[in-house]
Order: sequence, then C-alpha cells, then structure tokens
Amino acid sequence: MSTEAVDVRLRELCQEILSHRKLIIASNRGPVDYRIDEGGVLKVKRGSGGVVTALSAISQHLELTWIASAMGEGDRRAAAQAGDGRFKAPPPSQNLYLRFVVTPGNVYHKFYSVFCNPLLWFLQHLMWNSSHTPNIDARVHDSWETGYRAVNQAIADAVVSEATRSELPPLVMLHDYHLYLAASYIRERIPNAIIQHFTHIPWPGSYTWQLLPNAMSREICKGLCANDIVGLQTKRDVDNFLNTCTAFLEEADIDYRNRTVLIDGHLTRVRAYPISIDAPSVARLARSAWARSYEDRLRPWFDMKSIVRVDRLEPSKNIVRGFRAFDMLLQNYPELRGNVRFIAFLVPSRTRIKQYRRYAEEVNEIVESINSTYGSEDWQPIKIFYENNYVQALYALTLYDVLLVNAVIDGMNLVAKEGPTVNTRDGVLILSERAGACQQLGQHALPITPTDLEGTMEALHQALTMPPEERKQRAAALRKSVAEEDITLWLYQQLSEAYAITPDVLQQTS
Repeated sequence: MSTEAVDVRLRELCQEILSHRKLIIASNRGPVDYRIDEGGVLKVKRGSGGVVTALSAISQHLELTWIASAMGEGDRRAAAQAGDGRFKAPPPSQNLYLRFVVTPGNVYHKFYSVFCNPLLWFLQHLMWNSSHTPNIDARVHDSWETGYRAVNQAIADAVVSEATRSELPPLVMLHDYHLYLAASYIRERIPNAIIQHFTHIPWPGSYTWQLLPNAMSREICKGLCANDIVGLQTKRDVDNFLNTCTAFLEEADIDYRNRTVLIDGHLTRVRAYPISIDAPSVARLARSAWARSYEDRLRPWFDMKSIVRVDRLEPSKNIVRGFRAFDMLLQNYPELRGNVRFIAFLVPSRTRIKQYRRYAEEVNEIVESINSTYGSEDWQPIKIFYENNYVQALYALTLYDVLLVNAVIDGMNLVAKEGPTVNTRDGVLILSERAGACQQLGQHALPITPTDLEGTMEALHQALTMPPEERKQRAAALRKSVAEEDITLWLYQQLSEAYAITPDVLQQTS
C-alpha cells in the first residue's frame, strides 16, 4: 500500500471506528510540557517526535483525550486551573484535550525513579550484571506496592473518568513500560473497552524476567493480558512476550501460531508494530532555515570523511565500544589518520542515576585518550557535542559519510531511520543487529554485533572505503524502506487491528 493510500485509509478508519468509540490515550509523559517562567507565567512547549505527531494528528478527524502524569509544577498548575482536570490543548491542536494526573511527589518518585527507570528500563535493556544487580530489597518492594501500582491505578482512574463523559465505549491506547498494570484496572470497571498497549522498548526473554520476584513478573504479564492487543516493536519481542507468558501464567493458553494469549476467558492478540518516523516532516525540518542556521557551526567539522552518531548518553547505546572500535581503526589503518573524523551528538540522560554518571565519565575518558594519542594541531579525531539540540543533530545527519548505530539493544532506534531519510551524501549505515530497526533495514545497512569490536572496526573501514555506486544503491534503498513504512503506517496497523476486533458493532452502526 502506498503512503498516500495509507493516509486515506487512516482517515477512513478514524471515521469508521473512532466515530463509534471515544479515543483515550495514556502515557507517562504527555504531548505538551508546561513550565513556569521567571515571571511566574505558565508557558507551554509541544512535545517532539513522531509518536506525538502521529497520535496528535488523529485530532484532525475526531476528539481525543490524552492522559499523562504531571511532570512538574507547570503541569500541576495547568491541571489545577482546569477545574475538572480536562482542558483543551494549545493550538495548533484541534480536538485534542489533555488531562494531567497529579500524584504525591514521594509516590511518583518511587514509581519513576526507583521502579520504572533503575529497574524496568535496565531489566528490559539487559543492562544488569546479574551476579551483582539488581538487588530487590525492601525499598524496591515498597516502590512496587506504593509507587508503581499506585500511579498505574491513578492513570486507570483518570481513563475511567474520561470514559464516563461519553455514552460511546472507549478505545484506550496505553503506552510503554510505565503502564503495564493499567489495563487490568480499567478492564475491571469498563469490560467493553477496547484496550491496546504498545511497548516502545525491547521485551527480553523469560529468563531475564526471572530476575524480578515471580509475583511481580506474573502481575506484569497478567496486567498486559488484560489488553485486547499488546503491541511490541519486533517479531523477536512478540516471541519473547509469549514465552514470558508461558513461564509466568500457567493457567493461560498460549497460541504461538496465532500469537494470542487466552486467560480467564479473555483473548489478547500479541502483535509487532515496528515504530517509525514521520519521514516527510523530518525531511522538511532538515531542509528548513532553522536547521541550516547550524551550518556555520558544523561545516568546519565535516571537512573530511565523517563518522557520526546521535544518541542519549546512556550505557545501552554502547558509545564506549563505538569509540574503541574507532581507536582500533586508527591503529590498524594509519592512512586514515588526519583524513577521518568521528563527530558525536550526545544528549545528557538521567544524570541523577549513578550508572549513567559513571558511563558518561567512561565516555569522556576514552575520547580524551584517543584525541591525545592521535590528535595534532591540525586534526582532532573526535568532536563531541554534549547538548539536547535535535535540530542541530538532524542537520548533522544530512552530512555524514558513515552513521554508527551500535546499541547493545534497542526497541527500534529512530536515528537509524532519520539518518538515511535526510542524508545528502549517500551515507552508509552501520547498524546493530540488536536494534529493532535492523529487521527492516539490515539488508541495506552493514549489520554488526554490538560487542564485536573487530567486526565494528572492519565495518567502519568498509563503509569509509565503499565504492560510490554501492553507497548510492544502499542509501536509496534505505530511504525507500523508511518512506514506505513510516509513522502513519504504524498507527494505521494498530487501528486496523482494533477495527477487526468489533466489525459487527461497526457495521451495525455505519
């Protein structure tokens, strides 16, 4: 199906299904962020990224409510001013309404800073050294009982409250690892709701989930199986989820062929929906005057062959190994010294977590070592930009000769899709086999094992010396693949599955 056809069909689906159901989206972070400026005035900033763009775009066709946790004092003030908690999103949104869920600070801290990020995120990205971590102590058990469960219940209560505003039964779309339990709380009170959950991060195998207490893993699996549809990034994630349900839900009937879980009389469909980018919007932004305003700052660093990476500064992105492979490249191919530069755009991330701070120190140490070993007055091997500046990084992606994405594991990795979409130099993509994007793009990229330093070094050399015609063919194939499977298709696939659940109701009312 062409991109244009998907757009048309998406609009039709909005009319066919969502005109007969009230759409409610719930996530930890909302599509806008309210801040209080120095003068005490409430200011709003729209969220970035393809997911926010795609989901918000549904409001062009119907009314929807987006429920999220209040992330700061600005969000809490916006919620307080709303009276009943629900208020219209700022322009250019049309029929998008917001509702912030305010939980006590200590409850949200337990939920987010004790359970979600230091535990679930690390677990699902295989970042634990199981001989030493995690340590499930009384603090973690308390964060599960009075933090994670409490916030999931609060989000579910808000969903139920919104659902009662309409006589139409709701379609509820839940997002990510923060809300694994919410569907079960919603299902108890709205049995006829269609509930979907999409997990943006990887889903590891059942042995990994056995690092959590059995009761926690079981409740997470059972909570997710209260959904009608569980969406994951890749087929590998789907298989791992079904295996996890087999391990922790003995009473469930797991159908691997049809990818379903039947438990307590409820059928859950488990599907892969590989997330993507809004390719046309990303391309326009990369060509915009805003992006070009960074040309003078960046061009001097692209005066020779360039390797680029764009990542959050965190352990799962495998940044240190990437630099080690570059070090080996300069050792083994001395003719490249002075003729290639590695330019990294690293966004500081979760700086309050000690593992992240320690990893940032390791990154700094290896960069300083490489620059001091090989650098000269005329040439600096590595240049780092430490800042959260998406537009600047996007402009840099237009200029790379090689894009390195060597994550230890990633649900998808959208940089691997943004880069080929905007690049103007027939750049070569080096892509970790453990990034979800590799299932779609691997045949046109140079796939690598993220722990294989020798293999990564050779991939860098191959990319830098690849014949122009091969570079051109690979780059064109990558662009085409991303354009054909963009964020609109991702959303269309999920709504199509929801439509398939209740075609009889829709046909009777159409």
